[in-house]
Amino acid sequence: MKYIDEFREHSLAQQLANAIKQEADNNRTYRLMEFCGGHTHAIFRYGIQDLLPDNVEFIHGPGCPVCVLPMGRIDNAIELVEQHDVILCIYADLLRVPASLGKSLLKAKASGGDIRMIYSTQDALKIARDNPNREVVFFAIGFETTTPPTAVAIKQASEQGLKNFSIFCNHVLTPSAMQAILDAPEPVSIDGFLGPSHVSTIIGSQAYEIFAQHYLKPIVIAGFEPLDVMQSSLMLIRQLNTSRHQVENEYTRAVTRTGNVKAQSLMNEVFCLRDEFEWRGLGLIPKSALKLRANYAQFDAELRFQLPAIKASDVKGCECPAILRGAKRPVDCKLLGTVCTPENPMGSCMVSSEGACAAYWSYGRLRGARTNKLSA
Repeated sequence: MKYIDEFREHSLAQQLANAIKQEADNNRTYRLMEFCGGHTHAIFRYGIQDLLPDNVEFIHGPGCPVCVLPMGRIDNAIELVEQHDVILCIYADLLRVPASLGKSLLKAKASGGDIRMIYSTQDALKIARDNPNREVVFFAIGFETTTPPTAVAIKQASEQGLKNFSIFCNHVLTPSAMQAILDAPEPVSIDGFLGPSHVSTIIGSQAYEIFAQHYLKPIVIAGFEPLDVMQSSLMLIRQLNTSRHQVENEYTRAVTRTGNVKAQSLMNEVFCLRDEFEWRGLGLIPKSALKLRANYAQFDAELRFQLPAIKASDVKGCECPAILRGAKRPVDCKLLGTVCTPENPMGSCMVSSEGACAAYWSYGRLRGARTNKLSA
């Protein structure tokens, strides 16, 4: 299958592994942060870490929007269901994310809340049309990749005169999180970044150029297949060996420098920047999330239902916040694999299909062992 089989070819992987071993300087360590959880899962699913020398280390980053969503936003969603009797439309990853007081959307649904799992924003619009006497709220979440479909849904709701439809907006911005990681009071030691691929199809590789220039960190936009990750790692190592700090694009089959200009225009038409937004593990980050513009404010669930800002603490002992900013690994968490499992998650890193803890669980890395494995 084009763009699948050839990016999982065993002999090419071995050639790349040999090239990395030859070019990695034994007298230094290479600490590479993979920003996206899709890369984390590729690294462990295909045993990429085991093919690389010990001085090449992957650092897990924010992962995905579900991972970085603060607990208070889940509390808000539960309030919508329990106190305002709305039909809440969500993506399935959100169901089991822990909320305050041991609650979750799954438990709210089990208690009679009308929570419906959907596959697209169009499903939420159809539910609103089919239930004109009920308030329907779409839990809008995602980085720049999933923001354009939400913008389309808002415009369609406006054109169709859907008075019972609104969104609970939790769309966040990748560059802001990258800046927060680099500007942290106690920053994690990072030599370079594997830039997210799907996000970059929207915002383009140019969005990262300021980080390479200002922070002197090389960034390589990497695809999600195993050979993508390995080639991107080699490109980062070559930059570091020659003291370069540029944005390079390994994922040229999908990403351009300018990105999807039409999608960017659509996002800008419907959304504007929030002054600040809370990220799990990273705290309040200025200009890091989106809200609806004034001319679409009638579709803003936070305004319609006057949702309060809720500050909630993570489960005691859960290291998910530290994992999300790269300060710790899942194996550093004492809860991993004991009280925290996919059936009983203590944090969003175990819930999300792109979470780092879920990757360690799924691919047998609970003890952080290196094994010689590559799936074809």
